[in-house]
Amino acid sequence: MAAVTPRVFVSHLSGVPVFDPNGDQVGRVRDLVAMLRVGGRPPRILGLVVEVISRRRIFLPMTRVTGVESGQVITTGVVNMRRFEQRPTERLVLGEFLDRRVRLVEDDEDVTVLDVAIQQLPARRDWEIDKYFVRKGRGGALRRKGETLTVEWSAVSGFSLEEHGQGAENLVATFERLRPTDVANALHHLSPKRRVEVAAALDDDRLADVLEELPEDDQVEIIGKLAEERAADVLEAMDPDDAADLLSELPEDDKERLLALMRPDDAADVRRLMSYEERTAGGLMTTEPIVLRPDATVADALARVRQADLSPALAAQVYVCRSPDETPTGKYLGTVHFQRLLRDPPFTLVSSIVDSDLVPLRPDTPLPLVTSYLAAYNMVSAPVVDESGSLLGAVTVDDVLDHLLPDDWRETDLTDLHGEEGVDRGGR
Repeated sequence: MAAVTPRVFVSHLSGVPVFDPNGDQVGRVRDLVAMLRVGGRPPRILGLVVEVISRRRIFLPMTRVTGVESGQVITTGVVNMRRFEQRPTERLVLGEFLDRRVRLVEDDEDVTVLDVAIQQLPARRDWEIDKYFVRKGRGGALRRKGETLTVEWSAVSGFSLEEHGQGAENLVATFERLRPTDVANALHHLSPKRRVEVAAALDDDRLADVLEELPEDDQVEIIGKLAEERAADVLEAMDPDDAADLLSELPEDDKERLLALMRPDDAADVRRLMSYEERTAGGLMTTEPIVLRPDATVADALARVRQADLSPALAAQVYVCRSPDETPTGKYLGTVHFQRLLRDPPFTLVSSIVDSDLVPLRPDTPLPLVTSYLAAYNMVSAPVVDESGSLLGAVTVDDVLDHLLPDDWRETDLTDLHGEEGVDRGGR
């Protein structure tokens, strides 16, 4: 039986404090950002508008929220301090949904929305609008005592998008259920003007995922049309190796300007990757593998592996290193594969089950040797270690394939594999 996730009414979130994992207050919730969807699906909650101490309002994605309660919100601790700007595809729940006049589907009666309930989907980070608390009657100064009731989101009309029209809002909503590679394929075949319009309407994380799947020319075109601060936000959301590849295609002045706008830690990772030759282990690697200290347990490792935003290749193993546990790390001790984690008790220390037999790659290892290494040892990811023994990152098989396939492979329409009806376009 699926676990029941808590329901939260948004009026109870207004003004509540937002804390980082250490208990320090980041700011207070001022609104929630939702995106309407086609096909009779409930609006999705993209994130929170948080007013920080300086009274600046920033956007906090729901993917960086670990707890939502009536009395507080807990974040991962990673907060982008750039000012929130509402996009055409976004709706403010407190500002635009409450007090709105809508109709009940059952009898076409007018009602006023008094509150909105949101709920997290089981086993996922996504949040959706779940129910509406409404009052019957037309309201107004002389009519405040109409019957109130709580109804399912599907019982109310007036919030869903129509499935026609040319606006980017509708197309973005249509794209929501597609995998990033399928969205990229659709964008590639739009006109340049339309491609930029739709890309600009995607949220930062979604646009980052899609950019990683686009041909280089399309990437450069889109990133060049975005406002510089927005472009820096998207680059921060991309995998560091993909961001480095994209920046390397830009003119030197543009590249330095965007790097200066990025968070220092993100920019440092990207600069480090750009210092290596492109077709080497250093140029191919990501700087964000799962790194654990020797005293971490199997339970700790499995908790990290379960993170929803990890690619399957990175989730297939963890790397054990002495402190610090962010790349470049202390001494690299070895690798623990996912299957081994499933075989040992949760309290087992990862240092007792590391595989230290395989020699890690050096950053200057050329692409053909990286390919042979992965194939010979049946690996989907391999550690990259410098001369001092510190872990620099990991090369994944998908990054290797990117450089082995023809230059135009991203333009292939994968629906040709099984016909238009044979592909799971929803990615579920």
